[in-house]
Amino acid sequence: MERRSFFKATAGMAAAATVAATGRANAQDKKFTIALIPGLTTDAFYITMRKGAEAAAKAVGAELVFQGAPDFNPVTQVPVLDAVVAKRPDAILIAPTDKSQLIQPLKNASDAGIPVITVDTFIGSGVYQTGAGDADFPLSYVASDNVLGGEIAARALAKAIGDKGKVYVSNVKPGISTTDQREEGFKKEMANHPGITVLETQFNDNDANKAASQLQAVFARNSDLAGVFGANLFSALGAANGVQQAGQTGTVRVVAFDAPTSIVDNINSGLVDLAIAQHPAEIGYFGFMVAYAHLTGNSVPISIGTGFTVIDKSNVTDPNVAKFIYSD
Repeated sequence: MERRSFFKATAGMAAAATVAATGRANAQDKKFTIALIPGLTTDAFYITMRKGAEAAAKAVGAELVFQGAPDFNPVTQVPVLDAVVAKRPDAILIAPTDKSQLIQPLKNASDAGIPVITVDTFIGSGVYQTGAGDADFPLSYVASDNVLGGEIAARALAKAIGDKGKVYVSNVKPGISTTDQREEGFKKEMANHPGITVLETQFNDNDANKAASQLQAVFARNSDLAGVFGANLFSALGAANGVQQAGQTGTVRVVAFDAPTSIVDNINSGLVDLAIAQHPAEIGYFGFMVAYAHLTGNSVPISIGTGFTVIDKSNVTDPNVAKFIYSD
């Protein structure tokens, strides 16, 4: 974990510990209900985030409500958000599925007196409580430093391909805060590797089959393709399948962002070279504690950054590393 992320996370841990110790007294026995709206309900990343939030809820004697849509899409997330707002929870944690389209629906929640905290993804610029712009009203943003995550992925891929060759980013679609930032960080770091050419980004709409087809098309145009960075799980697994279908496993290297249990077999088989694991349980835990701290009259940080763990064949069985693989 880079130093800046470590200090942010450490500050969050200290704040969380204080809240857990004193929150019940400050709350004067009121049992708060805090809602967590994930990007989607079926992904291991958000399931693990829920477990972290549940641990925090148990620690302070509050109630967690977990409600979301089955796909990562603002069209399906907004009705879920509206339904949650109608139930009047004391606070909302949400992973917005679009940094622009969720602004007004979340503003409606905030205007209704429900504190909003974003987790994993953000709205606007992700910089809150500045008094500027129309998307700075959330109290806090709790997430991985996704620009840093992209930089880590770029350094890992550059090392894997010997600092030379052609690479590209397999991404979801523009407008998703996390994957936008991962691509930004990846390209920023790759600028420090003059022997590597970054080709045009391929957007796959979170469809692994489309990502596989795109890999084969890119390889057909660039027979010297050396690597691909999957900016989220489906992008990476789709690209890896495309590499396999093209008969290039071990030649075209694949770096995946996110690490569910299914990634282990892919790393061991060589289909995926390495995975950048976030710490979603920490995101859920700290997000819940930030909400609880605010509700019990404490000041809260406007951002908390959690770290990353790089997983490859050499360490995937290490218990200190394996604990960061997301559980289903």
